[in-house]
Amino acid sequence: MFPSCYSKTTKGANANTSVTKVVVGVFVVYVLHTCWVLYGFVYTKPCDTNRSDSCISPYVAENSQLSIFSTLDPSDVKGHRLLHQENEFNIFTKFERKLNVSLPEAARSNGPLFAVIYVHSGRGPPWEDSQHVSYVTRLTSHTTQHPPEMTTSLNGHAAQDTDELPQPAPGSVPTAPVSHWHSRLCLSIMAAFSFSKGAVPSDVRRYLKVVEEGKKKMYLPLMVVDELQIRRRDVIEINESTAEVPLMLTYENISLRKFRLRSHLRDVMYSLKQFGFTEHQVDEIKGVITDTNGYILALTIFAAILNLLFEFLAIKNDFNFWRKKTTMAGMSKRSVLWRCFSTVVIFLHLLGDQTSWLLLIPTGVGVVLELWKLKRAFSIQDDKFEELERVTSGYDSQGMRFLSYLLCPLCVSGVTYSFLYVKNKSWYSWFISSLVTGVYAFGFLSGFPQLYVNYKLKSVEHLQSSIYMYKGMSTFLNDILSTILTVPSHPLACFRDDVIFLLHLYQRRLYPVRKTRGREYGASCRQRLKGKPHED
Repeated sequence: MFPSCYSKTTKGANANTSVTKVVVGVFVVYVLHTCWVLYGFVYTKPCDTNRSDSCISPYVAENSQLSIFSTLDPSDVKGHRLLHQENEFNIFTKFERKLNVSLPEAARSNGPLFAVIYVHSGRGPPWEDSQHVSYVTRLTSHTTQHPPEMTTSLNGHAAQDTDELPQPAPGSVPTAPVSHWHSRLCLSIMAAFSFSKGAVPSDVRRYLKVVEEGKKKMYLPLMVVDELQIRRRDVIEINESTAEVPLMLTYENISLRKFRLRSHLRDVMYSLKQFGFTEHQVDEIKGVITDTNGYILALTIFAAILNLLFEFLAIKNDFNFWRKKTTMAGMSKRSVLWRCFSTVVIFLHLLGDQTSWLLLIPTGVGVVLELWKLKRAFSIQDDKFEELERVTSGYDSQGMRFLSYLLCPLCVSGVTYSFLYVKNKSWYSWFISSLVTGVYAFGFLSGFPQLYVNYKLKSVEHLQSSIYMYKGMSTFLNDILSTILTVPSHPLACFRDDVIFLLHLYQRRLYPVRKTRGREYGASCRQRLKGKPHED
C-alpha cells in the first residue's frame, strides 16, 4: 500500500557506509601512528657501549662552570655583562637562584636585552673555550600598545572595564612598542645518553654539537631554556624609571624524553601563534601543558582527536540526510530555522572578537551547512504527503508557541539587564552579545519543536539517529575538555546536544522503529491519520 515505507538497499547507502568505514579507518591509522610517535618519545634505544665506535657518547667536562651574561647584542662579546656564575656547577644537581638585574639604559628605552648562557671549563672567558656550550634567549619582549577601548553600558555611563586587560579599539592607531621583562629563566640540560650514529632522532640532531677525540665521537651537553614555563603572570612591564628587576633562575637535569617533548611543544606554540592564536590563548595552553598530569594530557589529546572525528561524521551524515530528503513530513522547520539562527549568531560573535582562524573556519563551514539545510527545508514539497506535512506543520507551530511562553520573558529580562549594566562597545556589540548570550543559555531548546512533533506523531522514523549520536558524543567530549582547558563557552552551549540526544534516545525507546519501515516518515503517522492503530 505504501511501497516507499519499506527500506531498500541502495547504491548510495552502500557508498555512504564505505565512506564512513574509510574515515574511521584513517582515524584508527592516525591514532596508531600518533601512539607510535609517542612511543618514540618514551623509549629511544641507547647505543651498545661495547661497540663504542658506532656510538656518540655524552661529553662531560670536570669542574664545569655555568655563566650567564646579559647583552644588547649576542654577537658582541665585549658587551657581555655577567649576571650570575656557578663555579662548582654539577649538571645533575637541581638548584634555584633569586637574582636582581640592573637594566641598562638602552633596555629601559625599549631596546632588546638577551641572556647568553655558557657551560664551559672555567679556564678563561667562556667564549674562548673550544668545547663550550652556549644558548641565547631573550629577557625582554615587546608588545604594541593600543589605546584602551572605551565601553559603555548604553544608559549614558561610559567606563573602562578594569577587571580585564584593555582591548584595542577598532581602527585605533597603535602606540610605540612597550618592553616587558621575563622574570623567570628556566634552564635545562639533557641527561647523559649514548646515541647510535645512524639513529639520532631528527628533533635532537639539530641541537647536537659533536666533538672528536681520536676515533671516539662525543656530543657536548644539550642545553635549552624552557619557554613553556614563562607565563603572562611572569612578565613585568618596564619603562625608563625601572632601574632593577627580579629574575628567578631555575635549573634541572631532564631526561631525553622530556627534552624531545619540550622541543616539539615549543614548535607547536610557535605554530599556534602563526595560526592567529592570541597571547592569552597560548598562555592558557601553556598552563594546561605544564600544570596537568602527563596521562591526563594524553587523554585530553585523544579526546580532542576523537571529537574531530565525531564532528566530521556528524556533518557528513547530516549533509547526506538532507540531500536525500524528499518530504518534510515529521520534520520541524522551526527547529532547522532556530539552529541556523544560533549558528549565524555565534559566527558573528566570534568574528567580532577576532577569534583564531582555527575556530572561525569550522564555525563558518557550519554556517554554510545550516543555511543550505534551511533552504532545503523550505523548498521541499511533495504532494503525496501533503496531508502529513500539514499535520506536522500544525504540531510544529504549536510546539513553538509553547516554547515562546518560556523564552520571551527570559530573553526580555536578559536584554534589559545587558542594556542597563553590561558594558558594550556599540549598539551592534550589545545586540550581538545579547543574542549570543541567549543562544548559549537556551540553545538546547532549539530542538524542542522537533521533540514535540515526535511526541505528537508518536514516531521518530523520520529522523536519523546517527546525527544525534555523533553530535551528542562530540558535545560530551567538549564537556570533558572544558574541565581541563578553559575554552570559549560556545562549544558547550549549555550541553544542548547532550540533552537533545538523551531525549531522542528516550523517544526511540517509547516509539520503537521497525527495521522494515521507511526512513522518510513514520508508518505510525500514516496509520494515525487514517484512524488505525499501528503495530509495534
